[in-house]
Amino acid sequence: MNAIAPRVSSTSASVLPSAEELDRALRDASPAEVISVALKAVGREKLALVSSFGTESATLLKVMADVDPAIPVIFLDTGWLFEETLAYRDTLISTLGLKDVRSIKPAEETLSRDDPDRDLWFSDPDACCRIRKVEPLARALKPFSAWLNGRKRFQGNTRADIPVVEDDGVRLKFNPFANVSREELEAIFVRAKLPRHPLAASGFRSVGCMPCTSRTAEGEDERAGRWRGRAKTECGIHTTKTS
Repeated sequence: MNAIAPRVSSTSASVLPSAEELDRALRDASPAEVISVALKAVGREKLALVSSFGTESATLLKVMADVDPAIPVIFLDTGWLFEETLAYRDTLISTLGLKDVRSIKPAEETLSRDDPDRDLWFSDPDACCRIRKVEPLARALKPFSAWLNGRKRFQGNTRADIPVVEDDGVRLKFNPFANVSREELEAIFVRAKLPRHPLAASGFRSVGCMPCTSRTAEGEDERAGRWRGRAKTECGIHTTKTS
């Protein structure tokens, strides 16, 4: 890795490198190195990993656990998740020895006001994602200075050119798996003997909320089953800067 030139934060006496400096330094780093640098840069109390506990999530969680299993993990329990996803979360917590998984739910007041009939996912999926994912995540990330996520360039669409580190509003956003290939993910699963998401064997290659997730056919993009038939490809947590 290249040396990281630090800068002094304008809001405190702490010294932090910029997103651009970190991205240059970590361009060819391994996922474990990226997580280690993030941990050193801001400290465990200010670093969170956001995980959907979806079909590929075990790999990033495994790498994180090998670095520090006490890094806080934020899980967005939207109220529309598959029971299999909730069970998989509990399985991975036990298997990997995760010490601080925080299940965050939407505000009941917001749900009662904006989605009383639980049909917003159909009439306005962007609004549904906003109240069930974007707003809860913004609330959960308030105490943190940086966060980790599992996006990969091979997933395509808006993810094809993601950097390893980016400026996400008031905090740094680390993408440790940006450079990782499908083959490398599979190798992590096999080498660590990680359990698979219960829905993976039945054709779900990417799992989100139940109403907006479908099976993926052979040859389709792995996220083709998300919001099928709509132009929508992201829930919004990766397209809206945090505050």
